[in-house]
This record gives sequence, C-alpha cells and structure tokens, in this order.
Amino acid sequence: MILLTEQNNIVTLTLNRPEKRNALSGEMIDAIHTGLDTVEQNDAMRVMILAGEGPSFCAGMDLKGVINNPHKMGEMLKGLGKVSQRIRRIPVPTIARVQGAAIGGGAGLMTVCDFAFTHAQSKVGYPEVDLHICPAVVAPWLIKKIGAGKARAMLLAGGTITGQQGFDAGLATHLCDEGDLVQAVDDFAANLARGGKEALATTKHWLNELDGSLDDDLLQKGADLSAKIIAGEEAVSRLKQLY
Repeated sequence: MILLTEQNNIVTLTLNRPEKRNALSGEMIDAIHTGLDTVEQNDAMRVMILAGEGPSFCAGMDLKGVINNPHKMGEMLKGLGKVSQRIRRIPVPTIARVQGAAIGGGAGLMTVCDFAFTHAQSKVGYPEVDLHICPAVVAPWLIKKIGAGKARAMLLAGGTITGQQGFDAGLATHLCDEGDLVQAVDDFAANLARGGKEALATTKHWLNELDGSLDDDLLQKGADLSAKIIAGEEAVSRLKQLY
C-alpha cells in the first residue's frame, strides 16, 4: 500500500491505493508506519517527499469497511495521529506533493510536512464537522501552519477549498501548474538536499521544540478526543447515512 524509492539521497514515500484515491484504511496506516521505520533508519537521506499515486494525493480516512466498528474507527484516528507525529519529527525536510485532492486526514498529512506543493485546481480541506467528526488530530498541526485564527475558521466551517485558496491561506507553501508539480518538487528537493545534515536536523528539531511539535501529551489528547467523538452515536449515525 506504499512505495519507497530513493534517488540522490531523496526518499519518496508514496501512498499506493490509487483506486481508492489513497484513502487511509487501517491497513494503509499500518503500512505507512512500517515505511517510516525504514525511512528513519536511512542515514543517507537528506529530504523526504510524501506523495500519492494516481489522480489524488489522499482522499482522507477510509471508514466504509469499519463503519460498524466504532472502536476500530477510533484506533485508525489514533494511528493517523502517530503517523503525523513521526513525519513531523523526521530529521530532514519533508515535502508533500499534493495533486487532485487532500481531504481530512489527507490534508493533515499535507499540513504536517515542512513544505507542501499543490496546484490551483486541487481540492483541500477539513470537512470533519460536516461528518459529525472532531478534527482534533489535525488541529494542532493546522494551527502551527496557518495560525490559530485562520485554523479556527477553517475547522469550524468544514467543507473544502481549492488549492489556490489553500495556498492563499498558507496551507500550501508552493503553488504551481499541475503539469509541473512533479518537476517542481524534484527541483526543490534537490536544492534542499545540498544542506548540511547536522544543520538541517538541529534546525528542524529546534523549530519543533519552539512550536510545540514535541508536546506528546497535547497531541495524544487530540487523538483521544477524535477517537471518542467518532465512536459516539452522533458520528456513527451520520457516517452510516453516508456509507
């Protein structure tokens, strides 16, 4: 469910469920954790690209198969929370390459990376409240990315926005033509890879400390809150209507 490739000390971790628009099932979340085990042991790596195979980066959580198992849904959210923490703490710059759509948990993965490239016509955002779900897992990362005020408005409003609007809000750091997306990310990654290994690692760790990305208690609380709400009667009823 994931692919790992490496070229010139740049590792690309690709979500590989294109037929499901790379929706995050429990199995895929487990596969990402396994992939990150390998990534974290790669001393030669200087940059990591997070990508999605096919027309979309990531369509969010795949809850259809576990709709009758609220506990399993909660565990998936906790697993996604842990994935987000691990990506944030990888000691090299990380780049999300976002085509098509990055929705809900997919937008969370986009946000947790140090850089995010997308195109004007993509669809991004956090529709969790529309589904009667609490976006507590993604909230800390979004606040760090775009600020508390903008994050509050975005998460409470739900819905999705265009890649252009996401770039204007600060959700994406770079905007380019869709046809140029892969090359633009590759060129940017190659430039980042010229940086000093220790300098990059120390800078990233210090930035994580300064902005609270190392606060395990707060991040765990967010995962617990999301898991509690998604397992509740209101969310389960709403999701069964949709699925």
